[in-house]
Amino acid sequence: MNVLKFGGTSVGSVESIKQVIQIIDDASRGTESTEGRNIAVVFSAMGGVTNQLIEIGRMAANGSLDYLDLVRRIEDRHFNVVKAFIPVKEQSKVFANIRGVINELEDLLRGVSLIRELSARTHDLITSFGERLSTLVMSECIRSRGLSARFCDARNLIKTDAQFGQAEVNYPLTNQLIREYFANSNSIELITGFIGSTEKGETTTLGRGGSDYTASIIGAALDADLIEIWTDVDGMMTADPRKVSNAFNIPTITYAEAMELSHFGAKVIYPPSLQPAFARNIPIRVLNTFNPAHPGTVVSRNADRRQYTITGISSIDDVALVNVQGSGMIGVAGVSAKLFGVLAEHRISVILISQASSEHSICFAIDPRAADRVKTILDEEFAADIASGHVDNITIERDLSIIATVGEGMRKSSGIAGKLFSVLGKNGVNIVAVAQGSSEINISIVITKNNLSKALNALHNVFFQSEARILNVFLVGTGLIGRTLLSQIRSQFEYLRNEKMLKVCVVGISNTKKMLLDPKGIDLDDWRERQLTEGVTTSLPAFVEKIKSYNLPNSVFIDCTSDKDIVQFYDSLLDANVSVVTPNKVANSGSYAEYRRLQRTALNRGVKFLYETNVGAGLPIINTIQGLMTAGDRFIKIEAILSGTLSYIFNTFQSGKKFVDVVREAKEKGYTEPDPREDLSGQDVGRKILILAREAGFALEPTDVTITNLLPQPCLDAPTIDAFFEQLDANNAYFESLLTEAEAKDEKLRYVATFENGKVTIELRSVGADHPFYTLSGADNIISFITERYKDRPLVIKGPGAGAEVTASGVFADMVSIGSYLG
Repeated sequence: MNVLKFGGTSVGSVESIKQVIQIIDDASRGTESTEGRNIAVVFSAMGGVTNQLIEIGRMAANGSLDYLDLVRRIEDRHFNVVKAFIPVKEQSKVFANIRGVINELEDLLRGVSLIRELSARTHDLITSFGERLSTLVMSECIRSRGLSARFCDARNLIKTDAQFGQAEVNYPLTNQLIREYFANSNSIELITGFIGSTEKGETTTLGRGGSDYTASIIGAALDADLIEIWTDVDGMMTADPRKVSNAFNIPTITYAEAMELSHFGAKVIYPPSLQPAFARNIPIRVLNTFNPAHPGTVVSRNADRRQYTITGISSIDDVALVNVQGSGMIGVAGVSAKLFGVLAEHRISVILISQASSEHSICFAIDPRAADRVKTILDEEFAADIASGHVDNITIERDLSIIATVGEGMRKSSGIAGKLFSVLGKNGVNIVAVAQGSSEINISIVITKNNLSKALNALHNVFFQSEARILNVFLVGTGLIGRTLLSQIRSQFEYLRNEKMLKVCVVGISNTKKMLLDPKGIDLDDWRERQLTEGVTTSLPAFVEKIKSYNLPNSVFIDCTSDKDIVQFYDSLLDANVSVVTPNKVANSGSYAEYRRLQRTALNRGVKFLYETNVGAGLPIINTIQGLMTAGDRFIKIEAILSGTLSYIFNTFQSGKKFVDVVREAKEKGYTEPDPREDLSGQDVGRKILILAREAGFALEPTDVTITNLLPQPCLDAPTIDAFFEQLDANNAYFESLLTEAEAKDEKLRYVATFENGKVTIELRSVGADHPFYTLSGADNIISFITERYKDRPLVIKGPGAGAEVTASGVFADMVSIGSYLG
């Protein structure tokens, strides 16, 4: 014997019912993949009908006759199914049967409307009509296919107490009735789910998941081989796919794991439905009506070995947390008994309990709809304790959610809690309460409701790393560096996903004209077209607010501009647990207080502020300084050539060449700014050496940087770029004399930034053959560090210090390092 149960979505439309009938036909007759077998089938109400019946009862109790329209809609839905499946000449009889049930419902509602009262008993009777109608219609449709099928009203089999709304089953009597009924059965039994009756014949309902419960009760009574729960998903998933896009199917799961996941929000099956099957060791298979070929999930006493430590993550979206605390509770026996005893008396269900080891406080989670009632109950129960000061005022915190990480593998694995708390901390998710059972297969946490989606995705990415963890990227600046970065991300996408288990999802792109945001990700094959056609006018404040409102896990903001205004948003982004990566030097070369504030915010929020490309493009300069500082080294002197433009100019300026021609050549090759004086002024070099000195641990301000002017004053005062070149030519003798003087000493001219003895100087110097800068060529940067550990021979870093490819690759490397850190 197999028991099949079909949920509301499975019997919710003509198309889905076709699929259900085919599944039942295959199960009873046998196909190539399944042998024919005895089956019983349990049906839920059509999708949405139960909610409509609840609303109908409320409207009738309020005296509104509008409920009649809803009754007509319910009737029409069932009639439409009959028209689709039953031959025309046989329809009138079925219509009459449906009409008879509807008449019974209308008579009941008329009474409710007259007395303006809706008791729990009457409410159960009204809601029972959903299953009664759907099962009646399904019985007729299945018989019309030539199958031998019999309608069974579960009220004749399942006997309960009179706790209307969530009745308790009388198992001895129920089991006896089920066995007696099936002993004489030669047909497919089609059974109403969700409902039962008292011994007096009063209709009761079995509570949430009642149709699953019906299937489990019948399966257990008949010692069934298998219970099949047919729903609209491919079995149980590692997380709710509506909240976690990369959730995937769990092939096998234990009863205990399923119970935990179901208790904490997994809606595929419900805990009560498992209990009878659990007692008789009957496996439950969860299957998809709309994808019947999928094997689904098998729930049984034992599950197959799996590669993941945890089995799944579930959540309850909305809970309230009640906190009872007070110094008078410490060491006092019976406080917990008193607290939970009074809640049990009032039938208040507690979802989660957490108690401080000092016994100073107990907090527990409940359905928020019961919060005010619970507050009143506890205030009355503990009135004397509150008055004496032994218990403080009882508080309730709302707008919270629960996340449960569940898995048998947690029993034998260390570090699960540490990993859980770490990833949530790095994503700025504050944990309000924690509970872990002694079974060690569940760690449950309470968090603020607005962080639920982010927390679920972050945890899923970490615990199920066969699926690449996701890095959500927001880019500002689509100039040469930004475009190159997007190209690099696109070309390395598959490598990162396959080899580094990292999926880079570009969620936002903005330039000076338009911004495009899509929380599902922007395809980098056509981002330009989408930005033009779908983008909106750029507003940096709006862009930043969108980043915060999306509240995505592992978010990274990348600033590929030189905009002085954009840095004002860094602090608020870091404070919102969004990491920042940038080649923009403005933030780190402003006031020292602002520089330190950004560092502290990133540290306090557990995110990263990375700016390796502030100095030397893709060269590992800042990382090297930070590594030496972390290891306890101390800096004595830093010397550097930090401008690719000036490096090229003075590497090219030799005897026989005029200085003006070298500068003009550099401009033509794109090495300089449109006005070369911006490079020749040394201001950019000043910002870079200031950043290096700060990274080396020195609290310097921009005013502490001394720049010796490279250009004669007439060159600086020239009103136009053309006039500047004319003045540069007119002052050629000055530059010739500098070159001649250096060559006479067998030295070379270099534009050097130096930090030593707390002072920063930038000047044109000549260096000899024993100096590491002597052999520099092209447009390379070079940096020399003398530290306590590198005194005799300096540590030298040399290479290209400018260019879109190397700068973008430096930004790329920072971004990937954040992915590793957050994972």
